[in-house]
Amino acid sequence: MSTSFEIVDSLFAEFVDTQTAPELIASGCTWTEGPVWLDNTLYFNDIPAKRMMRWTEASGADVALANSEFANGNTLDANGLMVSCEHGGRRIIRRIDPEDADRVDVIAHQYNGKRLNSPNDVVVHKDGSIWFTDPPYGINCDIEGYAADSEIGGNYVFRVDTDGNVTAVATDFDKPNGLAFSPDQQQLYIADSGAISGASFPDMDRSLPHHLRRFDVIDGRLENSHVFYIVEPGVPDGLRVDHDGYVWCSAMDGIHCLTPEGALIGKIRLPTPTSNLCFGGPTGTDIFITSSDCVYRVRSSRRDAAHL
Repeated sequence: MSTSFEIVDSLFAEFVDTQTAPELIASGCTWTEGPVWLDNTLYFNDIPAKRMMRWTEASGADVALANSEFANGNTLDANGLMVSCEHGGRRIIRRIDPEDADRVDVIAHQYNGKRLNSPNDVVVHKDGSIWFTDPPYGINCDIEGYAADSEIGGNYVFRVDTDGNVTAVATDFDKPNGLAFSPDQQQLYIADSGAISGASFPDMDRSLPHHLRRFDVIDGRLENSHVFYIVEPGVPDGLRVDHDGYVWCSAMDGIHCLTPEGALIGKIRLPTPTSNLCFGGPTGTDIFITSSDCVYRVRSSRRDAAHL
């Protein structure tokens, strides 16, 4: 068995191919994020380089968009269009063409007349509403955006309704980050990466949040919050929930796989701090992982609950 995996429960070995080490499919970036599978192509962002990359089995990795405005998280809407978080633009956009920076629709750019901080990650509810996190990583300095003061004065989680109305659904996070719905969309998992002040896992203050919280989703509101899982080592960043409700969360040492009750059953171990993942590939069961300056692929039997 490869040392790239830690099996806590034998079920984990049924979920991923633990006999084959994670496959390096892209390297040479700065800090990779926002993986999303679209039209037989993996798209991901190289945030400090301000570019969106693409990867295919036949052609490997190259630049899809030379100026991504420091885009971070990506997802797909109900029509299969990419929804992206721009640090630089401080907005949520829908990409009509993921390789044309000018063909976008602006979904949200302000709250109560004030500019957003730097939207980080985004998910789409089956009712058409769009939910996103808004920490300050893109305005803290000029590495992942443009240095600026927060106009909102806090780091919130927002919901955008189909009529464009923007509502703050959680205002008590330190630095809200990745998020994902449960398969029935009655729960929402949200990462709090408060233990880091910037990108790429610098020195951390472990007295600050480094956990996942789970909420009940009731009529568009978030209720009954509790800490679902504390990440060690590192902090939680991007995450995904599979079709059976298992949670796949990034951490400093790779990807942690958790039961719907929050128990760790295994890890995909990687040599560098890990930011995010997505399910994709021809069957939808490949796991693509953005990890520091690289992207890896792991074969699995799982599918993303968001795209069934």
